Amino acid sequence: MKLISWNVNGLRACMKKGFMDFFNEVNADIFCIQETKLQEGQIDLEFEGYYQYWNYAEKKGYSGTAIFTKIQPLNVSYGIGYEEHDKEGRVITLEFDKYFVVTVYTPNSQRGLARLDYRMEWEDAFLGYLKKLEETKPVIFCGDLNVAHKEIDLKNPKSNRNNAGFTDQERSKFDQVVNNGFIDTFRYFYPDKTDAYTWWSYMFNARANNAGWRIDYFCVSESLKDELKDAMIYADVLGSDHCPVGLEIF
Repeated sequence: MKLISWNVNGLRACMKKGFMDFFNEVNADIFCIQETKLQEGQIDLEFEGYYQYWNYAEKKGYSGTAIFTKIQPLNVSYGIGYEEHDKEGRVITLEFDKYFVVTVYTPNSQRGLARLDYRMEWEDAFLGYLKKLEETKPVIFCGDLNVAHKEIDLKNPKSNRNNAGFTDQERSKFDQVVNNGFIDTFRYFYPDKTDAYTWWSYMFNARANNAGWRIDYFCVSESLKDELKDAMIYADVLGSDHCPVGLEIF
């Protein structure tokens, strides 16, 4: 089974930059997107052979997630069950026979770390949500987690220390995810691979120079380790300031 995750940074814009070419070419079983920046009715998409599920932010043109799946889920839920965290359309959960698939767009701590305190609250609530799901069956979760975990995961770690996405606080929260039994699938397969990034600033020719960050992930419950086949970064796919990431499992 192949799963894809992509922060499209505005789906309508990405549609004009080759989204459908990649969607059709990759032929994923489950395709998750973040930062759709849509409200209901603003786009009319039909993907033949796919069920589709959308979670919209209350604020127009902001955040938002979607999942397209060939496999009909048993159940679908939106958000993580906390009103203060569920206004921005950040989470969709699909339940299948033997596992859950969750897509997430983690809040950005923002310039000057203006939203870092909120981000810390979110992290605790989201991890608690994942662990609650895990009491029923294993979890596959993916999305833009807005953190580069280790120094290997961004081009310029020293100059970015304590910037949003590379604070000690955010990194320690990802440590907690790993310590609670979730596997960062890309590092599981490629623990020492350098220059492997998923996001590049639009400034300073960052993408051309591959001065990027790895902030988009597929993570799975430890119990799924033996089912993992491969993890991918599609760094050559344009259309957003993020590139797609993928997972092959089962």
